[in-house]
Amino acid sequence: MALAVAILLAVFVLDAPWSFLAVGAGAAVELAESGFLIRWSRRREAVVGAEALVGREAIVVDERHVRIDGERWRAEGLEGRLPGDEVTVIAVEGLTLVVS
Repeated sequence: MALAVAILLAVFVLDAPWSFLAVGAGAAVELAESGFLIRWSRRREAVVGAEALVGREAIVVDERHVRIDGERWRAEGLEGRLPGDEVTVIAVEGLTLVVS
């Protein structure tokens, strides 16, 4: 927005040396604002995807599956576990969870 205002001022209002200064200042404001917004948006990592399940608790559904947040996942390491038991996800291998 600052750059658009600076260009309009340069074309319709300001004389030659000041018009270049106005466009340069508008561009500087736009670059600073864009840099701030990019840095602000990257302030923390996104917590999405299967990798975000590591360390979470899951409920055993049957001898091969667990349930986390209403989703049913294939799991390894369920030997000796009964349906309803809680397990912890320790790794993700493709679309299979490794639990303990």
